[in-house]
Amino acid sequence: MSKLTAAITAVGSYVPEFVLSNKLLETMVDTNDEWITTRTGIKERRILKEEGKGTSFLAIKAAENLIHKKGLNAEEIDMVIVATATPDQPVAATAAYVASEIGATNAFAYDLQAACSSFLYGMSTAAAYIQSGRYKKVLLIGADKMSSIINYKDRTTCIIFGDGAGAALFEPNEEGLGLQDEFLRSDGIGRDFLHIKAGGSLIPTTEQTVKENLHYVFQDGKTVFKYAVSNMANVAAKIMERNQLEESDVQWLVPHQANKRIIDATANRMDLPSEKVMINIDKYGNTTSATLPLLLADYESKLKKGDNLIFAAFGGGFTWGSIYLKWAYDSKNN
Repeated sequence: MSKLTAAITAVGSYVPEFVLSNKLLETMVDTNDEWITTRTGIKERRILKEEGKGTSFLAIKAAENLIHKKGLNAEEIDMVIVATATPDQPVAATAAYVASEIGATNAFAYDLQAACSSFLYGMSTAAAYIQSGRYKKVLLIGADKMSSIINYKDRTTCIIFGDGAGAALFEPNEEGLGLQDEFLRSDGIGRDFLHIKAGGSLIPTTEQTVKENLHYVFQDGKTVFKYAVSNMANVAAKIMERNQLEESDVQWLVPHQANKRIIDATANRMDLPSEKVMINIDKYGNTTSATLPLLLADYESKLKKGDNLIFAAFGGGFTWGSIYLKWAYDSKNN
C-alpha cells in the first residue's frame, strides 16, 4: 500500500467589499501612498465594516465558497480548524460556531493561534490528522478581522493590516502528493516586540488599560522586520536543501504577505525569480492567518497537479516555518 499523505483538494476565499486605500489612509493618519508602497508594497486593504460581524463571518464565507466550488456535502467534514489571532470571543471557540453555521454537523472544531504563522501551523496539524488515518476530510480556515485590534491613529500598524479569510480542504492521497515536509520553529523572545499588551490573563482588562489603548496591536517594526527577513528566508532555504530541491524544481513560493521586502528577501535566498512568487499584498495588505490560503485561492487557476510549492511564514511569538507541498489537482480554469 502506498504511503498516505495529506493533500489540499479544494480552496475558497472571502474578502470584505470595503476598500481602504492608501489615499484614504492619508486622510486618517500622517502618511502617504508613496511611503506605504515603497516600504511595504501595499496599495489597499479590505475592511469588514458591518456592525456585529466578526472573524466568524469571514471564515463562514470562505468555507461556503470552498464548499460551493467543490460541490462538497458539509456533513462529510470530519473536523474544522480555524486559524486566527482575532477570535469572535474569548473562551468560546470560533471554529465551533463556524462548523455549525456551515452545516458541518459531524465535525469537531477548535481554534489555532500562532499569529501570522497560524495557517502554516494549521497545515501541519491538518496533515497529521489525515496521515493518522483517523479522519478523511479536514477543513482548515485562516481568518482574521485585524481591523478590530488596530489603532487607526497609529501609523506604524494601521497601514499594514487588512481583513479576510481563506480555506483549504485536506484529504488523504496515495499518489505521493500533498504535504511532503515541514520545518517549524518558535522563540518566546518575540512577545516583547509584537503583541497586544492587555486583555489576557497577565494584564486583564480594566478601565485604565482601555484608556491607555493597550488593547491594540503593538509592533516594534524594525526588530520584527529583522527577525522576519532572516528567519523566513532561512527556513525556506532549509526546506529546499533538506529535500534536495533546486530553483528549477520549485514552481511556486507561497509567502506570508507581511511586507514586500521580506517576500523579496525570501525569494532571493531561494534563487527564485519573481514570476514564481505568489503576491497579493498590494490588494489585501497583511491579513495575518488568511494570507496563505488567500494566495492559494487567487493563484488556483495557475496551479497544476504535481507542482512543488514552498510555504513560508513569520509571526508574533515569534513563530515561523516553512512547508513543502505537492499540489494535488488541476484547476478547471487551467
